[in-house]
Amino acid sequence: MKVSYAFILGAILLAISVVTFIQGLYTSLSIPDQIYYTDLKHTANQVARADFCSTIASREKEQDIDPEFIIANKPIPSDDFIKSVEFPNSYPCPILENDVFKLKQLANGGAGVTVAVLDTGIDKNHNDLTGKVVREINLTNSVTARDGNGHGTHVAGIIAADNTNGVLGIAPGIHLLNVKVANDQGRCELLALEHGIIWAVQEGANVINLSIESVEYSDNLEKAINYAWENGILIIAAAGNNRANSPVYPAYYENTIAVTALDKVDSLAPLANYGDWVDVAASGCEVYSTLPGNNYGYKTGTSFATAYVSGVAALLYNVIADENGNICLNDEVRKAIETGNYRL
Repeated sequence: MKVSYAFILGAILLAISVVTFIQGLYTSLSIPDQIYYTDLKHTANQVARADFCSTIASREKEQDIDPEFIIANKPIPSDDFIKSVEFPNSYPCPILENDVFKLKQLANGGAGVTVAVLDTGIDKNHNDLTGKVVREINLTNSVTARDGNGHGTHVAGIIAADNTNGVLGIAPGIHLLNVKVANDQGRCELLALEHGIIWAVQEGANVINLSIESVEYSDNLEKAINYAWENGILIIAAAGNNRANSPVYPAYYENTIAVTALDKVDSLAPLANYGDWVDVAASGCEVYSTLPGNNYGYKTGTSFATAYVSGVAALLYNVIADENGNICLNDEVRKAIETGNYRL
């Protein structure tokens, strides 16, 4: 019996429709009722500026340099003195200073803590990241959650790499959630970012790293960030690389730690943003880390300073107590990072 091409085509289209419906239903059910988004109508103009810090080639540079990575251990801040960097227009900002080696030992490398990296994906097969990614999701038009860009793998390595012959990250004992919200060209739609945050919360993240910048305010994105904060998750976001003090989102939202980058002499890094809305500054100049395909490289920008802070935050989760009894540590860890008011 012969079957017409029209019948076959119709059957295929019906199957695709069913799958699309089921996927859409799953997505809707995965979003908590209190921030169930029924009015998400992002236009092309709205999402065009939701770029990862690496999408502009001039903003972050990558160099081929022989592998050698040393994390400089800075002195532990005291209650009486917090080192700061002076921004243009006299905006002061505290510098994140800590004895990484000592903190890592006391915190057992961050064991038991989960960090979600919302980025271009992670090469989970990299020698330095093997076994680190416990769950992943692809919210982009890319084929897989694998990193075809390099930005996400570089960020993940700074946070969690574990290879004394390659890169040793800030918190090598943690678990990673690979949340691919930007495609292989580094482009991210706001809807993907919002859903990525919700997914990370539901999957048990303690820290969410957002090395991403947008000049567009989004009420729904802020709701997603507030939802994460209310559930005890600390969100750390890049302040951006425009050498300006105008607001950058999501770093500008109240319930995030906004991170800018320092150069090698603790001055504001080239093109790094600044302002009274920036919460902390950290090393972000020529940072050596992992790249897809068991490769390595140097990158500069607030993306990588943000990863540094996320790694420190993960360690602090294992050494800081719940002082106010709210069964959450994100507020205590945030205070420790922004004020330096902790001792090891």
